[in-house]
Amino acid sequence: MKTLYEATTKAEGGRTGHITSKEGPLDHNLSVPKSMGGKGGTGTNPEQLFGGAYAACFGGALQSVAKNEGIEIDEEALSVTAIIGFCQDEDGFFLEATLDCYIPGVDLETGQDLVEKAHEACPFSKATRDNITVNLNLLLDE
Repeated sequence: MKTLYEATTKAEGGRTGHITSKEGPLDHNLSVPKSMGGKGGTGTNPEQLFGGAYAACFGGALQSVAKNEGIEIDEEALSVTAIIGFCQDEDGFFLEATLDCYIPGVDLETGQDLVEKAHEACPFSKATRDNITVNLNLLLDE
C-alpha cells in the first residue's frame, strides 16, 4: 500500500469546539443544531463536514469512472448533494446518507451505471459500506 496523501485534523471541545487542519486552511467553530438539543449558532457540525467530504469524493469517483468508461460528462455541471441523517433508535445513535447525483447529458441507464460504479470506487463509500445505509439517487435533466 502506498499512501498518496495524509490530512491531519484536530478537534478540540467536542461538538461545541473548534476544528483545524495542520495543512490549512480548515479552521472552523462547531455548534450543535437546536434539533439535537444544542444552542444552534453559526458553527458547522460533523454531519455537514462528512456530507461535504463524501459528496466531493463521490463526485471525483463519478468523474474517474466516466473517464475510464470513455463517457464525456460536463465536469463543471456535475453535482452530488449529500444528505446526512443523524438518527437514533433503541440501540443508540447512527448515521444514514443519501447521495443525489446530477450528471447532465446522460441517459438513465448510463447514469445509473456510473453511479453504481462510482459507489464501488469511492473511498468514502468503501469506508461506510455495511456500516451505514447509503441511498443513491440519480437526478436527470428535465
